[in-house]
Amino acid sequence: MSEKFELLTPQNAQVIFIDHQPQMAFGVQSIDRQTLKNNAVALAKSAKVFNLPVTITTVETDGFSGHTYPELLAVFPDAPLLERTSMNSWDDQKVRDALAKNGRKKVIVSGLWTEVCNLMFSLDAIGEGGYEIYMVEDASGGTSQNAHDMAMQRMIQAGVVPVTWQQVLLELQRDWARKETYDPVLDVVKEHSGAYGMGVDYAYTMVHKAPERVTHGERLDPVPATAAVAAA
Repeated sequence: MSEKFELLTPQNAQVIFIDHQPQMAFGVQSIDRQTLKNNAVALAKSAKVFNLPVTITTVETDGFSGHTYPELLAVFPDAPLLERTSMNSWDDQKVRDALAKNGRKKVIVSGLWTEVCNLMFSLDAIGEGGYEIYMVEDASGGTSQNAHDMAMQRMIQAGVVPVTWQQVLLELQRDWARKETYDPVLDVVKEHSGAYGMGVDYAYTMVHKAPERVTHGERLDPVPATAAVAAA
């Protein structure tokens, strides 16, 4: 059986974030950029919940791309940032060494741009490194929808497995009986999963009568407005 049929688990996967930097994000046209950042940070938090090894790469930080999203760095404040000059992370020995040190062949990828940095890294990591690549389609972005789509198709033809960040999160959780990660997973869902997260909040507070997640001011009862006084 192909190893690609195996589910992602906290024991068999690692994550690489490629060039989540502002100048790279400025060029993204295939996905709303705020959604892109939300999804990348959600993936980062998902990786942290399950203690997946994480590699963060940067390119031309001072010369062009700028600093990695603060929200992403806040999830992994102690992670080294692997700077390079090549558009292809595989060309940098630090990146190869980091992946090899983690000892896991399933590599979950989120990066910018899909058709350049993601594609070149993925093809070389498969061909030269023997890795399995899981491309997080909604936590990556290309310079146009067509560029993104064609890159995804090319990678899929080469054996890359397309996934989404929430798919990764729930595949890692797999069973709600795993109580040690139950609450942390739902914390990620409530903060980053849109309608799904809103639904969880609704079910907890309205059905199960749990307290609200935040404290707030007093909710004042309705007071009907009085009729306007007729002009004299």
